[in-house]
Amino acid sequence: MRIAVVNETSAADKNKDVIAALEGRGLAVINAGMKKTGEKPELTYINTGFYAAVLLNLGRVDLVVGGCGTGQGFLNSVMQYPDVSCGLIQNPLDARLFAQINAGNCISLALNYGYGWAGDVNLKLIFDQLFSVKEFGEGYPPHRSESQKESRERLKKISGIAHRSFAEIVAAVDGAVIKPVLEYPGALEIIGIDSIKDAGLKKAFKERL
Repeated sequence: MRIAVVNETSAADKNKDVIAALEGRGLAVINAGMKKTGEKPELTYINTGFYAAVLLNLGRVDLVVGGCGTGQGFLNSVMQYPDVSCGLIQNPLDARLFAQINAGNCISLALNYGYGWAGDVNLKLIFDQLFSVKEFGEGYPPHRSESQKESRERLKKISGIAHRSFAEIVAAVDGAVIKPVLEYPGALEIIGIDSIKDAGLKKAFKERL
């Protein structure tokens, strides 16, 4: 599984803890930033929500691990975009049930609020449970799995109806949202504009450079 870690500015100092908690699991982890406090450009949860949605919509990763101070801001930001299913994960049970029932492609962590003694241990336990599910969407309890699958498919269709195409979004989004992301060190390499197959989406990105 390909994982991108996307931290916003208030939680940049927790980036090292998230990366450490993901180590040793056989995952392909991309540390997309922010990697440390004080980096420029500074990415707020508005920027990281867009960044995460770009990586998911381009198929660069299978799952984004994001978050902010409380987890709420990033959650609300990233859910404005199509083909993103994000859950607020505060403990290991949240993680297991999100994987089993919702089968989402993005999680939001509270990386300041309640992040005290043993916060790094809680992160490891969260990932233990998240990746203990053999196949995301296997359902819980088991007899509810088919109904839960149907609900996920309905939500996917609603998302398609409710959102513009991603090319339209990239073309129209405020410069204060897209510019810091494209200028963040390493972001253009991760996004890989030249390898985007959708001609309209590639054109939209190139026009924003």
